[in-house]
Amino acid sequence: MAITIKSSIAYRFAEPTDFLLQMEAAAIPEQMLTGPGLTLSPTEHTARVSGEDAIGERIWLRCAGEFRAEYEITAEIQRALPDITQLPSLLPHDLPGEAVPYLFDSRFCPADQFHSFVEGEFGELQGGQRIGAIHDWVAHKFSYVPGSSTSTTTALDSFVERQGVCRDYAHVVITLARASGIPARYVSCYAPNVEPQDFHAVAEVFLADPQDPVGTGSWHIVDATGMADPRQVVKIGVGRDAAEVSFLTSYGIAEFIDKQITVTET
Repeated sequence: MAITIKSSIAYRFAEPTDFLLQMEAAAIPEQMLTGPGLTLSPTEHTARVSGEDAIGERIWLRCAGEFRAEYEITAEIQRALPDITQLPSLLPHDLPGEAVPYLFDSRFCPADQFHSFVEGEFGELQGGQRIGAIHDWVAHKFSYVPGSSTSTTTALDSFVERQGVCRDYAHVVITLARASGIPARYVSCYAPNVEPQDFHAVAEVFLADPQDPVGTGSWHIVDATGMADPRQVVKIGVGRDAAEVSFLTSYGIAEFIDKQITVTET
């Protein structure tokens, strides 16, 4: 399945400022990329660094004045999509090192505060069946309300308010999965059918893979908003939560000017 992406952002910096940009689709085996790629306005400094788990790249930039980035790519998705409700989880001591950090609390995902809730609500379910139940619980209990949360809203805040945007849905799913002893991470991505069209966020959980003879497991996309079909998700980067995968992180004052995102199935 091919997904065409056109995105652009514009900011203004009053003085020379360092910032990290991460808006390119990740060049990984499950998504083959073709197209013009990324175009940046002139900057004082440019340097690429690897994203978390070597998925995608961040770009260090430094500039003053107006900055614009334009991106155009087509991604051919080649992703295995088993029924995750049929996949068992791995015991914590059997997890590979790459998955262990995604069991811990993070800035927006205080999983330690949800142990009693997940046992009371999902205690009879294990592994992928529990993840499926978590997905359904968030999808049914929450309302998607643009503007209802801020950059400081945590999964606990969203759990209380029962509303949010894709970022908040992902944080709650991640938090409940980690509280269940299942590694979960935040994925920034592009996807068609997102309304309003924008950068999107989904969760990804680590479960055992019956097709893997080594038994190390694999990551699987979960989107409780219902807007992103895993067959159409184009990953940008991953992290423990939104703080690690922002499309732009400024280390100084940045004035937002404009953002345009168009994602279509071709």
